[in-house]
Amino acid sequence: MALPQWLTRVNLAFTNRLTRPLASRLPGFGLLEHVGRRSGLVRHTPLNAFRRKDGRWIVALTYGPDVHWVRNVLAAGRCRMEVQGRWIELVEPRRFRDPARKQVPMIVRWGLTALSVEWFLELREAP
Repeated sequence: MALPQWLTRVNLAFTNRLTRPLASRLPGFGLLEHVGRRSGLVRHTPLNAFRRKDGRWIVALTYGPDVHWVRNVLAAGRCRMEVQGRWIELVEPRRFRDPARKQVPMIVRWGLTALSVEWFLELREAP
């Protein structure tokens, strides 16, 4: 189950604008830069991102697996993310379902369980 559509609109209009300057600096957050697959416009989306020891990044898809930014990243096959003040090139996006939420830290797992979030996006750091 994804978060309600009305919350998506609120976040796009208000919350994302407020969190965008902070997302690239706070631990557990990142500012994802992607290109619109139809418009060609560069867009920035603040989100929670978790780095694994093997260089993979996991993003919980709290609004579901088919939101625009996910489709943009999948179509391009790459994106960039600013994490703690530095830009990282990410490639090989893979959307997957994990009802056990094993790819994210335990504390995050509890919150995602309460929200019934089961979809994730995996990205690898470019060499």
